[in-house]
Amino acid sequence: MKFDNIIIGGGLSGLTCGIKLAEQGKKCAIVSSGQSAIHFFSGSFDFLGKLNGQEVKNPLEAIKTLPDSHPYQRVGVENIARLAVEAPLLLNRAGLSFLGKADQNHFVLTPMGIMKPTWLTLDDFTRFEQKNTFPWKKAVILNFSGFLDFHTLFVQDGLKKFDVDSQVKNFAMKEFEAIRRNPSEMRSTNIAKVFDQGEDALNEFAEKVNLLSEGFEVVILPAVFGLFNKNVVANLKSKINKPLVLLPAIPPSVPGIRSQIFLRKRFEELGGTYFLGDNVEEGTLENNRLVAIHTKNHGDIKLEADHFVLASGSFYSKGIVATREKLYEPILGLDIDGDTDNEKWLDEKFFNDQPYMHYGVKTDSHFRALINGQPIENLYVAGSVLGGANALKEGSGAGISVLTSLHVAEQILK
Repeated sequence: MKFDNIIIGGGLSGLTCGIKLAEQGKKCAIVSSGQSAIHFFSGSFDFLGKLNGQEVKNPLEAIKTLPDSHPYQRVGVENIARLAVEAPLLLNRAGLSFLGKADQNHFVLTPMGIMKPTWLTLDDFTRFEQKNTFPWKKAVILNFSGFLDFHTLFVQDGLKKFDVDSQVKNFAMKEFEAIRRNPSEMRSTNIAKVFDQGEDALNEFAEKVNLLSEGFEVVILPAVFGLFNKNVVANLKSKINKPLVLLPAIPPSVPGIRSQIFLRKRFEELGGTYFLGDNVEEGTLENNRLVAIHTKNHGDIKLEADHFVLASGSFYSKGIVATREKLYEPILGLDIDGDTDNEKWLDEKFFNDQPYMHYGVKTDSHFRALINGQPIENLYVAGSVLGGANALKEGSGAGISVLTSLHVAEQILK
């Protein structure tokens, strides 16, 4: 099978790149091994939340001080600023409405009751401009009886720091009796499916919320609405007579799975081919070019393309593998920007900046992968498989995934 572009990895990075290329009329395929990190999505995409341990107010200004090896610096500050404007527009075309600006972080309330700086937030969730204040002083925190993935006491404890008087209430509905008997079934996705099925359950739920919220200024609920239907949250907000704040629950994330579904749908509507549940096992290199890849499901059938993009993720997604003996990229054996001495991979102090978090596939200035120091002319690298950043410490993971993918797509389109 022959394509213009093949992307290895079907997460946020791969889908963003694929959509960008497909929007320009390119025939694209994505090979995805399975569930991506989008399923852990908290409702927001971070750009740059912290730098040297300090919270960042203006990410576009802050990235100017990052080291030259950082993906943002390598893309270029001006390019990052331009792509940061393009990114939410691309997401919106996929049916996902995100709000936020790259030159000013806003805040979202976490399940721990802490305000966290972020870049783009799905319109399901409430955005706050101030870190140290909560607009309401009397809150009710509601949860479904038997739903263990929403820790209401953590939320309540966090709100005390804002001098918020809060109360936790649990409630039951007949629609959830069957799944409530089995804790493994009382998960956010199963709750969301009930509300996706029609208005009756949502109307009953809204009535209960209005009754339980009497005497309170704001309602706080777990984000378990709108798995397949993005209008459920807006519909719910219109039925509740108090402001509604949704907080992420323990994954699987309902808004995350919805985002994955919508991004994949957009890619396929543009003519893209999405190979789900398939693993790339090896590639064929000729004259410093990748001419084809071989996958587990396709056997002897080669997948050929003019250009390839490696967006396979880092250690979590096995885009990079570490054993006691070595650190390596498992498909082509690409060069890794990381120490070969495994004693240097970790800092003995757990909360320090861990060296291995900065490791990734080496690339040239055009983000082309290197093997034995030489660039593969048509193989580009994007997302968390790149080295040069500790996305966890910086709060930069989604920004790196989206913006490097858009940049790589532009390199291919030139």
